Amino acid sequence: MSKPAGNPFRYFNSSPEVIRLVVMMYVRFPLSLRNVEDLLFERGIDIGHETVRLWWNRFGPLFAGDIRRQRVSRMKGFRHWQWHLDEMYVKIDGEMVYLWRAVDHEGEVLESYVTKTRDKRAALAFMKKALRRHGSPETVTTDGLRSFGATLNELGIRDRQEIGRWANNRVENSHQPLRRRERAMLRFRRMKALQKFASVHASFHNHFSLERHLTDRKTYKERRSATQAEWQSPMA
Repeated sequence: MSKPAGNPFRYFNSSPEVIRLVVMMYVRFPLSLRNVEDLLFERGIDIGHETVRLWWNRFGPLFAGDIRRQRVSRMKGFRHWQWHLDEMYVKIDGEMVYLWRAVDHEGEVLESYVTKTRDKRAALAFMKKALRRHGSPETVTTDGLRSFGATLNELGIRDRQEIGRWANNRVENSHQPLRRRERAMLRFRRMKALQKFASVHASFHNHFSLERHLTDRKTYKERRSATQAEWQSPMA
């Protein structure tokens, strides 16, 4: 979604800082709308849960778009040389749909794409979208789903596919934060809503994921401060 002309906060009485805090809390953490409302009330901010819903729907894609643009500009010259692809089941109104996800070798979520089927046609649409945005990887790690093999064969990169028993744990583990959000939201109700939230959540996850288990406390604090300062800049 492109940034609208002018100040996007101009019709809101609340400050941009409060709106950023609300959107960040709801998208990043496994909280319900009412959980966010109660936590903000503890901090002296009195808003309703429907306001939380309005703000995340309006500003979530805008913040995510700004985060994505900043990351793309920094990543120019670096290649996502290893992709991990997988699909996860999501139930919407009693019907099973599929959320295709691609992450790179560092766990960054590259693409999310919702379809009603998990056949070659759906996998091909997903792959074309990912390749258009991120270029061509050196290796593609998948599970044994035949749709991946047929898609990579049609794209002419079947020789880059890797399949192993635990080779795709990177993307399997990356499903967990979204699963926690799904439970907190009491499931999704429309495919469009799932696609929107998955895309926004991916950008927020990439921005705030600091891999604290891989660094010492001092380095982690420095990265956290830099991340927080950068978070204050979108839509400023």
